[in-house]
Amino acid sequence: MPQNISDKHIILGDREFSLYIPYEAIEESVAALAERITADYENKPDPLFLGVLNGSFMFLAELVKMIDRPAEISFVKLASYNGTKTTGTVSELVGLSTDVKGRHVIIVEDIVDTGESIEHLMRSLIGHEPASIEVATLLFKPESYSKAIPIKYKAFSIPNDFVVGFGMDYNQMGRNLRDIYTIVDGE
Repeated sequence: MPQNISDKHIILGDREFSLYIPYEAIEESVAALAERITADYENKPDPLFLGVLNGSFMFLAELVKMIDRPAEISFVKLASYNGTKTTGTVSELVGLSTDVKGRHVIIVEDIVDTGESIEHLMRSLIGHEPASIEVATLLFKPESYSKAIPIKYKAFSIPNDFVVGFGMDYNQMGRNLRDIYTIVDGE
């Protein structure tokens, strides 16, 4: 459980975090993304939203509530972080359980930094012959992104800072925070 040390600072485990993006700004940006996606898929079959667990669950829930059309949801679970650092490798913990052949798929991520997870998932999905694949992310880190895969739907572009809250965690803590916080000591 986070320890509040002020309205804008919390402690999770051994780290202090400061408020980075308040919930109201998240809600506004997600609503704008939902509007774009609704318009982009107006004359197409309903897309499949493929959430990447665990981090995307809050963003995905907020996003699909605001999509003005039927939405099918499925999940995969990948792992690529240890503490505050990316491991550089992606492990698939729970694989795809939905048939995507001929479907429009929107991968929903909490955060895209290096792009390793997205590249891994794209390679896996292409073999299942979807009609199209797009990526929607709450946070995008353009300074650390090193892949050629376009990220079509971005709620926020941020520097290469470690963040927590709104589904993202620090050693499994802080996912339940409605705001997004950044680490104070910069590691």
